[in-house]
Amino acid sequence: MIDLNSDLGEGFGAWAMGDDAALLDIVTSANIACGFHAGDPSIMRRTCALAVARGVRIGAHISYRDLAGFGRRAMAVAPRELADETLYQIGALDAFARSAGDRVRYVKPHGALYHSASAERDIADAIICAIAEYGQLSVLGLPGSQLQAAAQDAGIPFHAEGFADRAYTPAATLVSRSEPGSVLGEESALAQAMSIAVDGATRDMAGAPVAVPARSLCVHGDSPGAVAMARSIREALAAKGVELRAFA
Repeated sequence: MIDLNSDLGEGFGAWAMGDDAALLDIVTSANIACGFHAGDPSIMRRTCALAVARGVRIGAHISYRDLAGFGRRAMAVAPRELADETLYQIGALDAFARSAGDRVRYVKPHGALYHSASAERDIADAIICAIAEYGQLSVLGLPGSQLQAAAQDAGIPFHAEGFADRAYTPAATLVSRSEPGSVLGEESALAQAMSIAVDGATRDMAGAPVAVPARSLCVHGDSPGAVAMARSIREALAAKGVELRAFA
């Protein structure tokens, strides 16, 4: 049994990114942008409504305040300020989720914040502080990370995530997007998704085995061919007898 998630709602104004409607027919959980790296009120409302109509769980895809850099630039934000910004983003998305008939179920950091929270305990603690204040939420993140440790220490449910379409380092972290080969094509992503789902492991860029004990698989909504990739992964998992079910 495994969850299939995707980062959605990442347009802004007249600018669209990815095919959210098509992906919501495939995935079981949607990490919806909350306006800091992408998304705006109308996109948030629309994406939440589409997710609820399809029975897809809604997660708050929080970020550094970085629209220009799509949330992929590391920023120096004080932990207390980051906690406030996290709470703000969760609350904004939850308003639209509740208007659509559901609620935000979990939180997943995006981009640079994902990496910072994985490596730096003070950043992880700030995010978990906001989640605990809001209540009734779990967190999705990198297994073995500082975010997992902070969540467990605070009694917040943590769900480990593996990536179908991103290459791994020997330390089981993601290869930087600035490196060649960091983003996988459909064939390689399918093989990696199946390996993680069935064996709890994959291989790093040098071909060495890496443990990835994931409860959820991510296909990035902005990856080339994301819809076809997600569909092929879902079909292959079903053929292997792996049940797709949301974790939250």
